Amino acid sequence: MVYKIRVILDAKESIFRDIEIKDKQTLWNLHLGIKSAFSLAGEELSSFYFSDEEWSEGRAVPLEDMSDEGDGEIMSDVYVNEGFTQKGDKMRFQYGFLDLWEFFCELIDVTEEKSAVNYPITVYRFGNVPLKAPSKNGASGGSSKKSAMPFMDDDFGFEDDFKSADFDDEDEFGDDDEEEEGYNDDVFEDDED
Repeated sequence: MVYKIRVILDAKESIFRDIEIKDKQTLWNLHLGIKSAFSLAGEELSSFYFSDEEWSEGRAVPLEDMSDEGDGEIMSDVYVNEGFTQKGDKMRFQYGFLDLWEFFCELIDVTEEKSAVNYPITVYRFGNVPLKAPSKNGASGGSSKKSAMPFMDDDFGFEDDFKSADFDDEDEFGDDDEEEEGYNDDVFEDDED
């Protein structure tokens, strides 16, 4: 059987792709199909999440095993028909770490497999994918998104504490900062004996 899964980008605009995949392929194959359909570059961390009708995040299925014991469930362990058991079943997909792409995946149809088709395959495209991951409020480019390094984005306000008028070329004794004459700070001198 072939599952048609609608993958919707979490963005202000309507952007989605319909991907067909065999029911006996894994979530890892679906992950590759989503990357291809949305032109996602690189090999970023990613995870699927089992979801309910309200898209709440349930059990995570990561790309790589992150458990301490090394025996955690990963995408290549879970078949598509285990993640989507019936029409209307939903999963969430997250791709990336610093630039987080979030997707909603829903099984919309089950059909017969067509011969000579290399699955997964994108069968329908709607909307243009932004160059950068959309922020949570829907703006593309991620500019209003919380950064992984918040201190880099903050304005510390040091400009108010240090004005250019506070710094003069003269010290408190009225002298300028030039080196005093006759002062020798070389401790090691070559003595010619």
